Amino acid sequence: MHNRFSMKKRYCLLLILLAAGICPAGYAQEARYVVAFYNVENLFDTLLSPDVHDEEFTPEGPKEWNGKKYWHKMNNLEEVFFAIASTVKTYPTVIGLSEIENRNVLEDIVALKKLQKANYQIAHFDSPDARGVDVALLYRPDRFNYEGSAPIKTVVESRPDFRTRDILMVWGTIEGERFCFFVCHWSSRIGGQQQSEYLRMAAAQCVRHAADSMMQAYPGIKIAIMGDLNDDPIDKSIYEILGAGGDRKEVPPTGYFNPFYAMFKKGFGSLAYNDAWNLFDNIIVNGALANGAKGTLTLQKTGGKYYGAIFNRPFLLQKSGQYKNYPLRTYVGNVFQGGYSDHFPVFISIAK
Repeated sequence: MHNRFSMKKRYCLLLILLAAGICPAGYAQEARYVVAFYNVENLFDTLLSPDVHDEEFTPEGPKEWNGKKYWHKMNNLEEVFFAIASTVKTYPTVIGLSEIENRNVLEDIVALKKLQKANYQIAHFDSPDARGVDVALLYRPDRFNYEGSAPIKTVVESRPDFRTRDILMVWGTIEGERFCFFVCHWSSRIGGQQQSEYLRMAAAQCVRHAADSMMQAYPGIKIAIMGDLNDDPIDKSIYEILGAGGDRKEVPPTGYFNPFYAMFKKGFGSLAYNDAWNLFDNIIVNGALANGAKGTLTLQKTGGKYYGAIFNRPFLLQKSGQYKNYPLRTYVGNVFQGGYSDHFPVFISIAK
């Protein structure tokens, strides 16, 4: 009788706490602010654009990319973003995107019915990438007070004519605290990982310089570097050039912590290739955000034991065949699969 009464008392107490918006340890806690990133895999419109190589994604191209397929993919993205919002019980404060062609597709994303309540605004610049793909940031103006944004060119000293995606820098405040977000899509491993490594290291140097400069200009600023980095957390561009390690407690205020380092060490990944998982999609934070002072916005665990989260829900997986349990892609070659992306979304949570 005593045990049943105690259990009933605990259950009633839990209901009272939940009603008051308080979640004790062991129960899911609503994330106050969520920072997400998603490589949406070749989100092109159907129009042929001048000066870029987007012929593949037109109705006349080999993929026969048309309005029906475009809106099928848009509906898929709506499903993904709404599923993330439902999981964390809030629309992400910011969403970094890569492999989007232009502002037109971004306007279509923010107008999706299930996202309209978030009233997402767009930060985006056209970049010199040969295929015409860019990065972008969507942000909620009720959560993030946008102040400005700028593109950062990736400079490769040995290749002055090198063209790739720009790095996007966006700054503003959250609850009066200064934040700066970087959205990246570093060069791929085409030609081999080692042969192309210098390109990603050059991109990392550009980001590191810009982020360090922001910390020098605004002491205490909180920084998140997100993107498809085409490298794993242990690779030189991330671990050495950015200096983003996996020990949060050892990170100085102007250093960098990678919430996905420990996850990679445990075998988690955000994309699969040759029957192995890679974790190219990272959100790296500076020490001021990783170890914020009491009463300030600080990186939080995402509900488990990790500070990073990979959104790898079953509906995003290939169900059968050679690529079973891989991310369900839009295309395999030129065959339309009707899937989502070859990457999983990732996110982190921030709260006081």
